[in-house]
Order: sequence, then C-alpha cells, then structure tokens
Amino acid sequence: MQYVGLQHQISSNNRNSFFLLVAFPALLLGMFYAFFFFVDKQDTELTNQHFLMAFPFVLVGISIWFLIAWGAHSAIIRMATGAKPLERMENKRVYNLVENLCIQQGMKTPAIYIIDDDSLNAFASGINDKTYSVTFSKGIIEKLNDEELEGVIAHELTHIRNRDTRLLIISIIFVGIFAFLAQMALRTLQFGGRGKKGNGSVILIALVITAICYFISLFLRFGISRSREYLADAGSAEWTKKPYALANALKKIDSDPLIEAVQSKDVAQLFIDNPQGQKKSFLDGLFDTHPPIEKRIKLLEQFV
Repeated sequence: MQYVGLQHQISSNNRNSFFLLVAFPALLLGMFYAFFFFVDKQDTELTNQHFLMAFPFVLVGISIWFLIAWGAHSAIIRMATGAKPLERMENKRVYNLVENLCIQQGMKTPAIYIIDDDSLNAFASGINDKTYSVTFSKGIIEKLNDEELEGVIAHELTHIRNRDTRLLIISIIFVGIFAFLAQMALRTLQFGGRGKKGNGSVILIALVITAICYFISLFLRFGISRSREYLADAGSAEWTKKPYALANALKKIDSDPLIEAVQSKDVAQLFIDNPQGQKKSFLDGLFDTHPPIEKRIKLLEQFV
C-alpha cells in the first residue's frame, strides 16, 4: 500500500471525524424516532409529537455522556489496560527512541506508559497534545531490538500524527452509547418485561431497534479502523526507512499479543494487534478492527 502523505491523511481523518460526529448522533436520533414510530403503531403525527418532546432530553443526554467520556477517556483507558507511567530513569532506551523520532518530525513528545505484561503489544491514544500518549507492554520493550521497537514506536506516533487516535476515541464513545442502550433494553426485557403484555412488546421493540443500530454503529467504526493500521504501517516504513524492522516486529507480536488486563473490545482496537488473542467466531472476524497481520507483513516487505 502506497503511503498517501501526512497532510492528505490528516485531512481525510478530519473529514472522517466530522462524518462520525454527524453520523453517530443522527443514528441515535433515528433510533429514537423509529422506536416511537413502531410504538405509536406507524402514526406519523403522533410519532412526530413524541419525538419532538423527547428530542431535547435525548440531545442533552448524549451531550453529557459524550463530554464526560471525552474528558475522562485517558483515565478510562489506563484503568482498562492497567497502564502506569514509565519514568525516564526506568528505561532511558524507550525515551531516547521516542524523543528521537519526535524530533525528526517536529512533534511534541507524548506521555509514555507501560503495561506490566510479558506479551508483546502497544497502542497510542489521546485527542490533543495534552493527552497524547504511547503505551507499551513490558514484553514488547524487552523482546524487540532497537530497530524493531523503533518501527513500532513510529507506527504509534503515526497514529498520533495522522489524528487516528482522536477518530477512534469518537467512535469508541458513540459505540459505547449504543452498546449501553442495547444492554439496558435486553436486561429490562429479561427482568422487567414479564408484567403487562403491552410493556413487553414495547421493550421488545426497543431491544430490536437498539440492536440494529448497535450493529450499524459497528460498521461505521469498521469503515475507518482497518485502513488506519495499513497507513500507520506505511507511515512507519517511510519515517524510519526500515520497513523490514516493523515487519520483523509484527512477526514477534503475532506470536504473543494477548494482554490479560484488556477485556474491552472497544479499547482493544487501539492496539497494534488484537490484545484479546485469536478470533473465536465468524462474527468476531466480521467486526474485527484489525486487518490480518500476515497481510500487513507482506505489504511491508514490498517496501524492502
């Protein structure tokens, strides 16, 4: 895959960010409209009335959720991964590699974190210079040589440079909203839908609609997730001029990417390779946010 250039990719991701900011709220509002439409038995006038009454509450609820998640995303990710700050005196080697690459591109050095796990993985996160960070597992630091680790660092810094991390945070927040609503409808049906027959049908309608919208949100996220990995790989190859180093690193990562602390599929998509291990079903593969690592390695080897 040919690298398309920094400014082109940043512009593309800014457009994608805008699209997501419009598409996800539109999907949420459409979900509520569809709910009222079926509950009101396809009475358009009554549906419009109920929707307009609910609209301000839905908008305020979405805004509050988004702002809280946006502001607290760094702490949430650290809690979900068990990441701790890596002090310079603990590992000058990692700091030197990160800082040298940042100096080359005139970037501000992001915060550096470590996960106490012997497996091999890494990820970047953040929405601006104050929150950008790169996180490494203990295993990837110890088991990669300098060239391989530099290739991984350049991959993660490319995500930051291309604004991929901001795009992913937006998608994670909104997909989380849909997942929460679908789970709430399911639990209500299981534990509270055994009363009146009418209540049960209303809850069932809510469950079906939220489930459909949740899957649509996954496809929206899927549309941007895989391409960013290929572009970050290409960016690393261009940055370091050593595509073979990242290819070798990916081979080692593929042998042991599992991070036990990572239980959330949303957080898992941030990593350079799936930290939850191999796909367990066809459905997992269908919504996998990571492209096959074998294909990524073959593309990198074309640069050699």
